[in-house]
Amino acid sequence: MIYTVTLNPSLDYIVDVENLTVGAINRSTKEAIYPGGKGINVSIILSRLGAETTVIGFKAGFTGENLEHLVQKEGIKAQLLSVEKGFTRINVKVRGKEETAINGAGPEVAEKELADLTTRLEGLGKDDTLVLSGSAPKKAADTLYADLAARMEARGTRCVIDATGMLLTKALPYHPFLVKPNLEELEEIVGKKLDGLSAIEIAAQQMQQLGARNVLVSLGGEGALLIDEKGHAHHHRAPKGKVLNTVGAGDSMVAGFLAGYEKTGDYAKALHWGICAGSATAFTMHLASQAAMKELIEKGE
Repeated sequence: MIYTVTLNPSLDYIVDVENLTVGAINRSTKEAIYPGGKGINVSIILSRLGAETTVIGFKAGFTGENLEHLVQKEGIKAQLLSVEKGFTRINVKVRGKEETAINGAGPEVAEKELADLTTRLEGLGKDDTLVLSGSAPKKAADTLYADLAARMEARGTRCVIDATGMLLTKALPYHPFLVKPNLEELEEIVGKKLDGLSAIEIAAQQMQQLGARNVLVSLGGEGALLIDEKGHAHHHRAPKGKVLNTVGAGDSMVAGFLAGYEKTGDYAKALHWGICAGSATAFTMHLASQAAMKELIEKGE
């Protein structure tokens, strides 16, 4: 089972407006509400690729109840713990000639509630994978992912981390199975500009020296670079297509990689699945459909 943790999930309210005028009443031409959050995105793509997955995280207020309903509507198991104060955030995205986003802050999660979530993870074992992605709740320690990664290492559970800053770097000594920085995030970690694949490869190897087993670097239109735990470098270019959306593409890449590795046990094939899943999401207005991902995967095999 692949479990995903989303500590600060959201309802994503997407509104299309032809000509947005600030300070005036604007009427939408189209609108939709989706369950949001990096871990939830990963689970949705995993489910569409046929992998068994469970969403773990927090919910608060009536928006949290609606979030849980939307996750379950996708056919995904949800273990969302109730937070006493506040509401699950709503992220508003207004799409027109340009896209404007207003992201909510989310509820404050108490230490006891974080402890309850940690307890919920104690049932994971050697056959499970835990994906930690996205930001931590307000006032949470920057060692939060490191603490969870340490627990997973002790249990023999694979841990995947898709986060930035100290949340990521402090977890590296606990040997996460996979980390997925993009180029900008990798440059921030190594403290310098990276020009060319060879420089990116060396920087990814530095992350391995810090503890990561596999390092997957997303490179936008250039695809992705994987340095696997055996030291082999794999570069896979992205398929050609019109990019309509970048939100969720990285999450889709993580999900595709995990689904591909679970199915084949081969890192090169897992990278192919990851690239295709990420690209399929980039070529649509939201997360990719099963058919869109399957078409790209089969075309490149």
